[in-house]
Amino acid sequence: MNKTVVKGNWDEQKGKLKQQFASLTDDDLLFAEGKKDEMMGRLEIKLGKSKEELYKLISSL
Repeated sequence: MNKTVVKGNWDEQKGKLKQQFASLTDDDLLFAEGKKDEMMGRLEIKLGKSKEELYKLISSL
């Protein structure tokens, strides 16, 4: 997944992730320029998934 895809429809993807994983907060899903790795690290810890699993999950939304 490239940065444009994540940035382009992130609000929609964020909403779907929050529906699927009720424990996620807006802070967990904060996508700021240059902070993607930090956000992915928070999601890895909170959801117990690898980066690859997270990329597949987000891509499938």
